[in-house]
Parts: sequence; structure tokens; C-alpha cells
Amino acid sequence: MSMPSQGPGPGYPGGYPGPPPEGYPGQRRPLEVDAGRLWAGGVATAIVAALLAAVGVFLARGVLDIPILSSIDNGTLGDTGTVTMTILAAAAALLATGVMHLLLLFAPSPWTFFYWIALLATLGAALGPFASGAQTSVKVATALVDLAIGLAITVLVSTTAHSATRPRPWHPPQPGPYQPPGPPPPTLRY
Repeated sequence: MSMPSQGPGPGYPGGYPGPPPEGYPGQRRPLEVDAGRLWAGGVATAIVAALLAAVGVFLARGVLDIPILSSIDNGTLGDTGTVTMTILAAAAALLATGVMHLLLLFAPSPWTFFYWIALLATLGAALGPFASGAQTSVKVATALVDLAIGLAITVLVSTTAHSATRPRPWHPPQPGPYQPPGPPPPTLRY
């Protein structure tokens, strides 16, 4: 549906001539991003991701007796592999927040691109353990923990981004001083 080039259009207040300016109500407007709120949510997501990694290792090792990340002799929480996994989970959450921030500022459809990026990265992390020579139970447990971390990061960062953005307000153009219409155009006679 195109707007008329002259005179008021449907829903175009004030009768301003020409097409509506960018960001007119009803059109897609650029987003305002509250970076402080977005990054606070990113830090909270990093904490959740790190805790989810630790709980996943605890569940696999302590409850299911699957030696994820190290041999079962290293106790319920394993060794430095567990610490590395929690740090990597937190770093992934912060990286996802940075990607979301850039997409909000520059991408035409930020959530669509974020979902694709985050879900493909999660799929890659979940498939990674199957490239190792570990037992099948270890591969499956590690993949499930990676999948849970990736999905949690995707959902939490996306939700935080929704709460940290809003459309920029639209202000109608200010009318200039009154200009009386000029003389009518000359008519041509043949």
C-alpha cells in the first residue's frame, strides 16, 4: 500500500504533503537500546550458564555415575575441566550478549539473526563431544549439558534484549510559516 504523494493520507495527521518520514507510526522504527539493562541481563545470564554447567556436571557425575570431563575418581564435580566448562559457559553468555547488542544496533531483523546464530552455535557445541573418542554415555551426557547451556543462553539473552529495547519515539515534522498558494499555473490553449 503506497501513500499518496500530495495531501493527507489515511492516518497521516496534519495533512503534510508527501510520503511519511522514516519512523512514522505504523512503520518499523529504529530501536533504542538500553545498553546497561542489556549487559546486566548478559551478566546474569553468564552466572546462570556457569551454574548450569556445574549442575550438569554434578548430575552426570554424582547422580548418573557418568565420568563427564574427567575420570570418576576425581569426585562428583571433577577436576579443572569442570572449572573450564563453567568459565566457557559464562564467556559464551557474554559473547551472545555482545552479538545481540550488535544485531540490535545494525541488523534489519535482529532477533531472527540472533536465533539462527545462537541455535547453530548450540548445535555445534552439542555435536562437538561426538568427535571425541570417549564412551557413548560420556558423549551423550556432555552433549546434553552443552545443549541445555546453549538453549538457556539463547532464551535468556533474547528475553533480556526484548526488555532492553523499545522503538524510538516519532515526532511529526514541524510545520513552517504559512505560505499562501501562488498563482494558478498557466493554461495552454491550442
